[in-house]
This record gives sequence, structure tokens and C-alpha cells, in this order.
Amino acid sequence: MKDEDEENSIPNEDDGNETNEELDDSKNEEGFEDIKTSGGMHHFYENNSDESDTITKVTGMYKDWFLDYASYVILERAVPAIEDGFKPVQRRIMHSLKELDDGRYNKVANVVGHTMQYHPHGDQSIGDAMVQIGQKELLIDCQGNWGNILTGDSAAASRYIEARLSKFALEVLYSPKITDWGVSYDGRRAEPNNLPVKFPLLLAQGAEGIAVGLSTKVLPHNFNELIDSSIKILKGKPFQIFPDFMTAGIADVSNYNDGMRGGRVRVRARIAQLDKNTLVITQIPFSTNTTTLIDSILKANDKGKIKIKKIEDNTAADVEILIHLFPGVSPDKTIDALFAFTGCETSVAPLGCVIEDNKPLFVGVSKMLEISTARTVQLLKSELEIQLSELEEQWHFLSLERIFIENKIYRDIEDKTTREDVIKAVDDGLKPFTKNLKRAVTEEDILRLLDIRIMRISKFDSDKAQNKIEALEGDIEQVKYDLEHLIEFAIAYFTKLKEKYGKGRERQTELRSFDNIEATKVALRNTKLFVNREEGFIGTGLKKDEYVTDCSDIDDVIVFLRDGNMMICKVDDKKFVGKDIIHIAIFDKSDKRTIYNMIYRDGKSGPSYIKRFNVSGVTRDKLYDLTNGTKGSQILYFTCNRNGEAEVITIILRQIGSIKKLKWDVDFANIAIKGRASKGNIVSKYPIKKIEIKEKGISTLRPRKIWFDDTVQKLNVDARGELLGEFRPNDKILVISQSGKLKVFTPELTTHFDEDMVVLEKWHPKKPISAIYYDGEKERYYIKRFLVETENKEESFITEHPKSQLEIVSTDYRPMAELIFPKIKGVQKETQLVDIESFIAVKGFKALGNQLTTDKLKQVNLLEPLPYEEPEEVVPEELEVEGDTGVGEDNGDVQLDEDGQITLF
Repeated sequence: MKDEDEENSIPNEDDGNETNEELDDSKNEEGFEDIKTSGGMHHFYENNSDESDTITKVTGMYKDWFLDYASYVILERAVPAIEDGFKPVQRRIMHSLKELDDGRYNKVANVVGHTMQYHPHGDQSIGDAMVQIGQKELLIDCQGNWGNILTGDSAAASRYIEARLSKFALEVLYSPKITDWGVSYDGRRAEPNNLPVKFPLLLAQGAEGIAVGLSTKVLPHNFNELIDSSIKILKGKPFQIFPDFMTAGIADVSNYNDGMRGGRVRVRARIAQLDKNTLVITQIPFSTNTTTLIDSILKANDKGKIKIKKIEDNTAADVEILIHLFPGVSPDKTIDALFAFTGCETSVAPLGCVIEDNKPLFVGVSKMLEISTARTVQLLKSELEIQLSELEEQWHFLSLERIFIENKIYRDIEDKTTREDVIKAVDDGLKPFTKNLKRAVTEEDILRLLDIRIMRISKFDSDKAQNKIEALEGDIEQVKYDLEHLIEFAIAYFTKLKEKYGKGRERQTELRSFDNIEATKVALRNTKLFVNREEGFIGTGLKKDEYVTDCSDIDDVIVFLRDGNMMICKVDDKKFVGKDIIHIAIFDKSDKRTIYNMIYRDGKSGPSYIKRFNVSGVTRDKLYDLTNGTKGSQILYFTCNRNGEAEVITIILRQIGSIKKLKWDVDFANIAIKGRASKGNIVSKYPIKKIEIKEKGISTLRPRKIWFDDTVQKLNVDARGELLGEFRPNDKILVISQSGKLKVFTPELTTHFDEDMVVLEKWHPKKPISAIYYDGEKERYYIKRFLVETENKEESFITEHPKSQLEIVSTDYRPMAELIFPKIKGVQKETQLVDIESFIAVKGFKALGNQLTTDKLKQVNLLEPLPYEEPEEVVPEELEVEGDTGVGEDNGDVQLDEDGQITLF
């Protein structure tokens, strides 16, 4: 973000003049008369009579001058003051707006010119700073084209746009009687050193700046939340505040660190699925705009990280970016890829740095708010004290005036000829009546009395004067009470601010924890992986060799060699991994369900072993020996099983000597799954001739438990959130939304869920779904029960009319509903209970259903279901074995060939 004072730039002309004057003074103090350059060496000729050459080091002067410049930039340009939250240029802009304020709009160009009376920042700098304040929609009432923070469009020229102070600014920024005043750069005008801001403005607007060796980045916070937290501070209660951005979006503030150095805020765009081939972005992250966001998406598409058909920007008052996908491209994975590879997710590093007592102060946002709140209380106290003093002064003079007129003391001066005699006569006349006054009568009081006109004396009404005095006494007592109860007064002040200006300033950025997206899982596989098994080369450049799979340039590859070695490496153009490759695939380090079934020969003539294992916790480009380590070992049989399948194989031995049993079956389900370094169980000590697949196996893994974490709106297997159930390979998940749509699909951890989701559970195909909905076309309420007929397709089970809406939906076997009717002409119809199972039978998915009632409904509630004993689910017996069993030494031989994922030699 561009800083208001252009602190990144070289000092402008006026600042340079000041610096040059300082340099001239320094030269005079040092006694230098001239500077000449020769051969890169600076020669300073001192003003000595012999004019002898001397060489003087300039290090000290550069150090002093640099320190002066750095201090100037830090204090006068880049970093805001803790007292009012303004940088100097911002403070001067707000002061100028107040001086020009007459209730009407002023041209920004005029405000810029007026501001330059206090310091010549430069018209462009002042104009940019003013636009940035105006875009925050808090202090300046803007008219004209002030730019758009959503699209990044700049404001119109300052001569075309207009501004005036907002009502909020007039109420909280100004109080001349308690303002700390200074003088402008030329000494001609008074300007505030700090504005008496009675609100945590710095935290509400945020600030960003880069000085010399110093920077600051205070993120904006929510208006109402700041007021609520200030009230909590005054009440001595704990509080927490988090950023809130005008661009809205979703933020993860789990590592905010109170806005201090080292903290991070992750901000995401709000992306939804409009239809199966279209995504829509409706909110963007802080520090981006639609232009930069679309550019980042197009760059990711060009690099092959994502695959999109086209992108449309329909942003006006609200953000709307449509991303059209090619048929078959997964919307869920594309959303994750947008977060991983584009500006749809950004990370913001806050840094709380402010100026206090002309020194930088590194402080967290909580402390900033405490300082601001304490200063607001002190400012309110000062205003009350001034108000009390003014009220007492009014009371004093009104009382004197009444005494002066009612007792006709003005007649005592008729025969007095000198000023002193007149003053003395009035003073003597007042003395008998001044016992109850709050202070002594001064000469200035007497002179004010003598200025009263005869007409006013003649029309003086004693009763009215007494009423005024009594009203002032009431006001004085109220101010004294407020001073004695200053904290309560400050709380009431903040409460009034929230009531008056808080409407429409609700939180825009949703706070939510994010899941960490693994780039390898969402990267578009835009290239192809090839292998030369015999020579041992893999890579994307071996296009004349065997095709393996599609991949991305950030994927890992797992390779198994015939000699029993295994390696994990990055995708490369061409890489040698080892000769005789028997299996190659994309590797997922978090995958614990892929199980490898293997039989290997130990050495050239040793026994054969069988093992099952999973691969995890490996180092790239390192060879791992999966055999017993004997030279000449060889893999005889190998399968890769994505869900832990365990096939049945037939072992056939070579005819050697008097072996009786040459053939038998082995079930991998009887082999325990262990680590890759395990030796395994002996299959046979005799040579194996051949291994045949007898029967493909089923998964031996326990059903996978899946949870739904509401904070990140994602499925997981890490026991976070609500347990949805145990899922086998063919199990599906049911999702129903408030819009009356449902979908049944295989659960994937990358799936995104809409915010209007009302049902998320494991799907039971024979379990009916019950729904009550309002039909917009017929203007009637209907009830229906149905079974899901189509999988992997989102369908609507209510009518398509725009006014149709879902009232309740239930997946219980015997749901109950409550119908509440509105009062019509003073008559209240009794609430009706509906047993949905008895009311309607299970019908087709597309059936309209039965009409529920002809009466209007005020509300439909879903009640506790009636008792029902759910049928037990038939669960296959667990097949996973914890120990080595079933394979002895007197067993049998192998040769492998390839079929699908199964490799035979």
C-alpha cells in the first residue's frame, strides 16, 4: 500500500531546502570554506592563513546527517502517533478540513492547497493521503469518484472530487480548548501537535509506513468491537481484538500475536461453487484487489498450476469474479489450488510500531487500545473541567449582574468623575452582597458590569435571572457528578458513540481457522511421467518411453526396483533411479492406506519371504532396501493396493528332490501389516517356480473414520470435529442444503461445503428423507418422503420456482413436525403435530408430495423423532491380523508378470 507521506521517496524540494540549510550550518560550524573533488578523494580546505592542504574524514558528518534524516522520516512522515493515530500529513489534512468546514463540500484541490500552509508535503502526497483516509469511510464525507478499493481503480483528479468532515469526525476529533498547539513550518500559523481524538482511531483505520530502518503495519479493526473492548477495559474485564478488513474475506487470526512482530494473519477470498463448471469469488483478501487477484489466477493458469476455461470480472459495488472450468475439472480441487497458488490466499505480517514522546514504540494492539482508552478518559476529564470552569464563571457573572441591577448599584456612579472612583463605587456597593459568591470580585468583573446597557437594566426580570442561575447550578452539579464518576461517564460516552455511529459497521471479515493445503495434492497434473524400466530412468522428458501417469512438477515419485530397493524422488525431466524398475507411482507421504504386498528371495539361493508394509517417513533420493540385505536378493511378487486389499495367490515350487507339496495357496489377509524394514514371514526355503493370482482381495484395513470440522468446513481423519462414521470404500456421504438440493458422493478430504448446508451424514441407501417445503408456484406447503436415486449428482428435491423454499428436512426414520399458525382476525388456530411417517408414504425423488395444509403457516419446527429401532448394519468380519501367522517354512516357488497393479516375475 502506498504511504500517505511517500516515505519511500527522496525528500521533496521543500524538505531538501531544509536539509541544505542544515548542511550549511554544519559547514559553518566545522569551518569549511570549500569542497573539491580529486581522484575520488574529498579535500576540505580549512580557512587557515597558510592555506595548507589537509584531509578531513567525513564519516562523522555523514553519520550525523543520516541520523537527522532518519529521525525526520520516522517522526514526520512514516509512523503514526499513539496519541491520535495520525501521521503528520494526515493530521494537517484533518485540521485543514476543520478550518474550511462550513457544512458544505470543499474541492479536494482547495483542501490540499490549504494543507500546504502548514507544511509543504507536496500536492500529490497530500492528495493521495486524503484519498486513503476518504476510502476508509470514517472521517471524510466524500463526493465524486474517490476510487475503488475492490478494483484498485484510482480516484479522479483532486480538482474534480469534493470532501467535508463526517459527523463522526466532528464529534470525536476536535476540541480546540484542550488541543496541544504548535506552529507551522514557517511560524506563521498554529497547528495541532496532536488532535484530541476520543476514539481508538489508529486501530479502526490501521496504518502502514516504511521509514529509514523502521516500518509499521497496524491492521484495521472493527468499529463496534473496538468500542466494546474499550468498555471492557473501563470495567476491568478481559478482551481480545482481531482485524477486520473492508474487503471482507475470511481470516485466520490464530497466529495474530496481538499485532506484534512475528505474528501472521492468513486471509482468503470467499469462493463458492455456482454450478458444476463455475466458481464465483464474492470477497477478496486484504491487500489485494480484483485486478491483482485476476492477474495471479491467470499466471497460475499459464504455469499449469490450475486449469480454467475463462474468467469474468463483474465487480461493481460488490465483488463478483466468475471462474469458468473445463468439463471434468474438480471444483473442490480448483478452489484449494486457488488458495495454494494464487492471490486468493495471502499472509499479512502485522508490526505494531507507533510514536510516543518522539520515540518509536513497539507495542501490541491490546496495549494500543488501553493507551487510547486511558487517553480518551483523560480528554473527557479535561473537557469536563473546562466545562465546569465555564459554568461556574457564568454563574458568577449572572449572580453579580443580579446583585448589581436589583440593588441599583449602578446609581452609585452618577456623581463619580474618574475611572478609579467609578470602579471603587461599584466595588463598595457589591461588598455587602458577595458572601455567597464562589470567588472574589475582580476589576474585570466590574468593567463587564459597567458595560451593561441601560435598556437591558430597564428590562431586567429578576425571576428569569434566578431561573437561569438555578439551571446553571443544576448543570454544575451534573458536571461535578460526571467528574466524580468519570469511568461511568466514559462508558456512557463510548456507548453513545456505538449507538449513534455503529449501525452498518458490523464485522465484515469472517474469522475462521484454515486447514493447511498441501500444494502437491491440489496442483494440476499438467505433465506426463514416463519410465524406462530396463535402463532405470524416469522423468517427464522421456516421451519415447513408457507412459506412467499424469503429474505436476512438484509431485514426489516412489520407485521400486527388482533388487528390493526403493526410492522417493522429485519429478524431474530425466533422472536415473536404478535398473529393473518394477513399480512407479506418484507418492503421497500422508497416505497410510496404500499397502504394498511383496514376496522376495533372500540372496541368490536363499529362502523366500512374504511381507506387507506401508511407506512413510522417508528421505528423498535415498535408497531403502526392503529385503534382508543379502546380496543377490530379488523381488518375486509385488502389488500396490490403494485401500489395503489382500489377494489370494498360488505358490508353485520347482521340482527338486523329494519335495511332496509343490503347490498351495497363500492369503495376504493372514499377513500382518508392518514397517517397510520388517524381514517378513518365510514362504518357502525352496526355489519358487511361479506365483499365480487365485483371487483378488478385499480391504483388510479397518473402515476409515471420518470427522467434519465445522471451523474449517472440511472433512478430516484426524479426529477434529464431529464424527460422521466409519467409511468403507463403497460408502457415500449425504449433503443437503437449505436451498433444497442434495448430493450423495464418495467422501474426499478436499471437498468444500457450502455455508447453507443443513445435513451432512453418512448415507444409508434404504433410509428415507423427509421434507416439508413451500411451493412458490402453487403457494402451498407440501410434504414428501423419498429415497435418493442418483449418486454423484447434485439435484433439487423441491420445485424450481424462485419463491419455493425448504422449511425442514430430516433423515430420521419417524420424524415429527410442529405446525404453528398465524393469528388471523384475532383467532389463533391450535398448533398441529404431524407424524410424517404416517402422513405420507415413501415416493419417488421427483414426486411433488402431498399437500400439508391449506392454511397459512407462521412457522414449521422439527421435533424429536418417534422411537425406532434401527436395523443393524451387516459388517464383514475384521480381516486385519496383528501378528505373523499362517505361512510356514515347508511351503513353496515364483515367477512374476504384470496385470494391472499386480506385478509377476
